[in-house]
Amino acid sequence: MVLGHESSGTVTVVGKGVTHLKPGDRVALEPGTPCRSCEFCKAGRYNLCPDIQFLATPPVDGDLTRFHVHAADFCFKLPDHVTFEEGALLEPLSVAVHACRRADISIGHRVLICGSGPIGLVSLVTAKAMGAVEVIVTDICENRLAVAKKMGATHIFKIDPAVDTRSTADQIVRALGEYPDVTVECSGAESSLQTGIYATKSGGVMVLVGLGPATVSIPVVNAAVREVDIRGIFRYANTYPTALAMVASGAVNLKPLVTHRFSLEDSVKAFETARTGAGGAIKVMIGCSAPAS
Repeated sequence: MVLGHESSGTVTVVGKGVTHLKPGDRVALEPGTPCRSCEFCKAGRYNLCPDIQFLATPPVDGDLTRFHVHAADFCFKLPDHVTFEEGALLEPLSVAVHACRRADISIGHRVLICGSGPIGLVSLVTAKAMGAVEVIVTDICENRLAVAKKMGATHIFKIDPAVDTRSTADQIVRALGEYPDVTVECSGAESSLQTGIYATKSGGVMVLVGLGPATVSIPVVNAAVREVDIRGIFRYANTYPTALAMVASGAVNLKPLVTHRFSLEDSVKAFETARTGAGGAIKVMIGCSAPAS
């Protein structure tokens, strides 16, 4: 199947009913097109639509191609000063916007983000844009933590896999100075889920963003008796306009995420770079424009 679901491009032709776009417009593509008529779509939670057609999700092909046909109402026009790369990054940023909304992050909150991969990093900048005063980011890789620090983390914490999760949580709380109001778990690792629950303030929220094993062991009684709400997210809904406004206004800067660039012809190299993390890879961009003749 064709891969690709984080994308932007230039409109080449529009359908006869399209009035808000024209050939030549630069757009970001929201990759999921829902049915628009089920109970979830009508309630505004179209990410839960059972018939959503989401790019690069079997059996639906992705858009890592030179040309792609997409629903016009899920194409968002980019201002002149927003780059194609930033347009493509609206997709992971939308995940973060949805996660932070689900967590009800607001002014004054202290936030723990578990995992400083691309989703952890966009969650960091989103949490700060939404008012978080302190954000501590964890990971097992020092180079990714260094990026998190550059992107605005007030604290970073390197996880030691040899330390039990309860003790790790205690260390995180000491590093932050108090329990975080919200934990955004972006790794999906069982140990990180456990640490996140133990570390979250009583009455707080932990949002599950990272997807790991289908079944994991977590300290659910600890969460229950301390009224720690555990909330899942699935993709996003109604986030692209917000994500675009955040980038266009300068509220967030996504440019440091892009570390490598490849042409469409070198896609295999691009995916291998992303898989191995070679050269400190975070976000690897593939340009699909035709080579200059």
